[in-house]
Amino acid sequence: MKKCCHYWLVAVLLLLPLSGFINESDLYSVRLNAANIDPDKIFLLIDKSDYRLYVYEDVTLRKIYKVVFGNRDQTDKQVEGDRRTPEGTFHILTKRVDKSWSRFMLLDYPNEISWQKFHDRQAQGMVPANASIGGAIGIHGVEYNSGIRDNYVEGRINWTLGCVSMKNSDVNELYEVIKVGTPVVIRR
Repeated sequence: MKKCCHYWLVAVLLLLPLSGFINESDLYSVRLNAANIDPDKIFLLIDKSDYRLYVYEDVTLRKIYKVVFGNRDQTDKQVEGDRRTPEGTFHILTKRVDKSWSRFMLLDYPNEISWQKFHDRQAQGMVPANASIGGAIGIHGVEYNSGIRDNYVEGRINWTLGCVSMKNSDVNELYEVIKVGTPVVIRR
């Protein structure tokens, strides 16, 4: 997809209401696989206010997953250690099988816009001059070895350090259909 078209798509998706167009309950149970979706057309929208990750293929909503975050505070990530999930447009930087979280898809946070917001907050005195922006934000499964199970996602129990957590079966499915470079918009 051309860059100009990608930004147009992002703008349109940010304005779309997420309900009322289709039977959403069907989109929780449909199974995605590489044979029925084009990874070059996938776009992820994560809405922190409703604890959902939406998978779009072009402008068609294909799947909805339940997710949790690091903190009940839904505001934008400010500094390392605040357990908030950043907002903005990101891309999948790398993907890996992970012994703690089943699958891990690293986002390109902090990106140029994240750094600009961080420096603006420092200039306004909202963030200490010696603060760190943080990093290593991604999408991953639950941490079974620590006793964190899928019920955390079902119960909207936020537990990460700012990442987006999904049920392991869901993150495994998503991992198989997306590619490095997939756009991800996180909003509130």
